[in-house]
Amino acid sequence: MWTRELAVSAPGKVILHGEHAVVLGKVALAVALDLRTFLRLRPGAEGRLSVSLPGVGVRRSWDTPDLRALRGRIGGKGRGEDPLPRGSEGLSVLEFAGISAGATAPESLATLAFLYMCLAISAKDVPSLDIVVWSELPTAAGLGSSAAYAVCLAAALLVVCGAISCPLQEGESTARWTEEELTLINSWAFRGEQVIHGNPSGVDNAVGTWGGALRYQAGKITPLKRVPTLRILLTNTKVPRSTKVLVAGVKEKILKFPAIMNPVLDSIDAISQECQSVLEAMPANPSPEHYPVLEEFFDINQHHLNVLGVGHPSLDKLCQVTASHSLHSKLTGAGGGGCGITLLPPGQYSPLGI
Repeated sequence: MWTRELAVSAPGKVILHGEHAVVLGKVALAVALDLRTFLRLRPGAEGRLSVSLPGVGVRRSWDTPDLRALRGRIGGKGRGEDPLPRGSEGLSVLEFAGISAGATAPESLATLAFLYMCLAISAKDVPSLDIVVWSELPTAAGLGSSAAYAVCLAAALLVVCGAISCPLQEGESTARWTEEELTLINSWAFRGEQVIHGNPSGVDNAVGTWGGALRYQAGKITPLKRVPTLRILLTNTKVPRSTKVLVAGVKEKILKFPAIMNPVLDSIDAISQECQSVLEAMPANPSPEHYPVLEEFFDINQHHLNVLGVGHPSLDKLCQVTASHSLHSKLTGAGGGGCGITLLPPGQYSPLGI
């Protein structure tokens, strides 16, 4: 029985380059945002597991004996078991949660991810807990809100079931897990992302787990060295979209026109690698003359992403408005709306009045 309070947090992310191509094994560059998701876990009423997600309007509570019975029906045997049962097993979880098959609403997907992770991570018993998760990150905006949520859930549940330590010492306000424990957190967060997105690249949960700036390719995470501080203007178009639908659309286009689309993916991969080289060659406090190449990378990659079919008129408008002020923008994340990023040269305040 868990008897103490626990609080964890994880950052959101911005992808500089490599959206969509990263799903197909290409390089992506991503950096953590100073916007976070927070989770507070407390002992709950005996025999009850409760979750509150005020950002998406979820407040659910279940009897733990019912959850144990559900895990028995889907064959859950604890850690290592696939948290994404298919066929009738998956339907039983949907029915238990009162969610229709194929649901895409954030509240439905967040609830499903919570149930899957609780059932799969809790090796011996479903604990009686009261969990609250809130975030500074907007949902469905390309900033890794679902990954930060999955990272927080994975970390908290792994602590409760004893799979990882609780590193916070008395008198300390923050602590960090060991590299081995972070790797385990990341692997479970990825599985939570699979519930929400279907076929995620893994880059969002990696940034949420480790933070900082990193290169991600086919599951391999490489922290970037000597990366300068970049000033980036973040613009939320507030146009909602589904990452799962956008990823599926890109896949369909590649299958339809492989001779055309594969070179586009190769070019995006080259942009990511060239950008990494430029960033690591720049001084810690770059001056404006270091930026023209980075700005060109933004422009070229944005055109490529439009070719992949993940642009949106709201993002085109962002690029047009910022270009009229000699600034360079691109989408970040899945596209189709969501957020865009604008590179601000050092010493230059935005002329947009923001």
